Amino acid sequence: MSAAPRAHRWLPFLGWLPQVGRETLQRDMLAALTGAIVVLPQAVAFASIAGLPPQYGLYAAMVPAVVAALWGSSHHLVTGPTTAISIMVFAAVSAIAPQGTAQYVSLALTLTLLVGLIQLAMGVLRLGTLVNFISHTVIVGFTAGAACLIAASQIGNFLGFSLPRGLHFHEIVLFVAEHFGEAHGWVALVGVATLAAGVLTRRYLPRLPYMIVAMGAGAAVAYLLTRWLSAAQTHIATVGAIEAGLPPLSAPDLSFAALKAMAFPALIVAVIALTEAVAIARAIAVHSGQRIDSNQEFIGQGLANVAGSFFSAYTASGSFNRSGLNYAAGARTPLAAVFAAGFLLAIATLAAPWAAYLPVAAVAAILFIVAWGLIDWRQIGEILRYPGERIVLLVSFFGTLIDLEKGLFLGVVTSLVFYLQRTAQPAIQERVPLRAALGDPRRKFVDADADNPGCPQLAFLRVRGSLYFGAVEHVQTHFQRVDAQEPRRKWLAVVGQGINFVDLAGAHLLQHEAKRRRAFGGGLALVGLPPAARQGLERAAGGSAEILHFAHKGEALSALYPRLDSAVCRACELRVFEECQRALPDGTPRVPAAT
Repeated sequence: MSAAPRAHRWLPFLGWLPQVGRETLQRDMLAALTGAIVVLPQAVAFASIAGLPPQYGLYAAMVPAVVAALWGSSHHLVTGPTTAISIMVFAAVSAIAPQGTAQYVSLALTLTLLVGLIQLAMGVLRLGTLVNFISHTVIVGFTAGAACLIAASQIGNFLGFSLPRGLHFHEIVLFVAEHFGEAHGWVALVGVATLAAGVLTRRYLPRLPYMIVAMGAGAAVAYLLTRWLSAAQTHIATVGAIEAGLPPLSAPDLSFAALKAMAFPALIVAVIALTEAVAIARAIAVHSGQRIDSNQEFIGQGLANVAGSFFSAYTASGSFNRSGLNYAAGARTPLAAVFAAGFLLAIATLAAPWAAYLPVAAVAAILFIVAWGLIDWRQIGEILRYPGERIVLLVSFFGTLIDLEKGLFLGVVTSLVFYLQRTAQPAIQERVPLRAALGDPRRKFVDADADNPGCPQLAFLRVRGSLYFGAVEHVQTHFQRVDAQEPRRKWLAVVGQGINFVDLAGAHLLQHEAKRRRAFGGGLALVGLPPAARQGLERAAGGSAEILHFAHKGEALSALYPRLDSAVCRACELRVFEECQRALPDGTPRVPAAT
């Protein structure tokens, strides 16, 4: 490996740094400013969900975001505190330590360190291929479901009333329907003004940063309403001043008791956080056209949490709304996430009083726009035309609405079930020479039908799919059907160009079929079996002598035709093969067939 690729492997940011220019810097900084403004209230809320002081949410959006951006592979994924991971942190730590205590904070940092080490180990061991089992359809459904969750979580902020914590999507809908009369019209007006400004700017002034324009419009409307009436009358809530500074150094509890208590929760959180982060990165990559390296993303997430545990950050993962916002705001490189962390620090420490002018309803409206943009209506329309994929999409979508992570896993399992169902039933079709092309040395074969009947003694079956344990029963049924339908068919030739691999169960099936046919005077031949499949067969079955191997159908016919029963051929008028036109299997010249 040359020096440059080796450096890029350990320092992946060296690969995209040359792409940075004046234009990308401008776009990245605009996206970063928008992201920093949005994450400010979210980080505080997420820390509260995790049972930690508010500033820990800000810390989780700083150092981990920078490390993940520099060592990950996605150009748009933003790492930081998330709702799901915050809930899991609370569930894991609150069972051991009282909320709000120093022990609670220390255990949360221990959990973060262990999560990071597990994620880093999975990346180094190149287990990123595990996320390849997340199909495109699952990602589309998961993205749409998550977009609905993002929008649903902001309805209360948009209308000016509080939603109870921990509600599922349907519970939010029911709660809003029951309490809609409690909505504050002036708050909703700010949200509508922000929404309108964002949509109109994006539609008619695409060169302007529509999210910042929208936030400015919402802030202006809120300011005017408050001046005209009063804060008590409008009920317009703002982000408010926040006390924060540089993330202080921290020390996770590395005692045996703490490590033992956090080990299993860390494994669960690590897997879910990785699945969430990579799924988000891949979902956005569908729009951006970027290629995601799952192993590198594992490493980036792992390093982010390891580093974060020593800078007062609790467990971080990829954020759906901030990553979607980052892409929608025009970010070009991972520097946008780096800049966002810097802007967040600046806003939280130097310009925190100005946050008092940013209405919460305006932030909710921005997230509505982001959520709408995450739903890929064109892809959904295409997927719905395929029955199996339709089910996977709906399971992923509704499962995500019910539970974000469980919905994702449910979608993956459903997708795998359909995949296994397809692979367990490989396509098998009898093939015969095209009668109109007899005499052609290329021996063109077609599917057997009434116009192209099969030979009563030798059947050619084309198998398209792998011979593994899941497909054995299906293939065996077709093999037995050959002689069940025509008892004189003692010879079977399997055209195997479409067989990718043969496992132990598949090898035993072929070996058993060869012995069965040899017992009543026939045999089994494999035609055109790929080298990889033949190697698997030889390893599993020891290169069974009962099975004949041929490179192509012509070679197989030349060898197998002389072994057929001449008495059967003498009475046969089909003359399926070219050899049938010239002589019987024993060499007796053929009388020309009547025309």
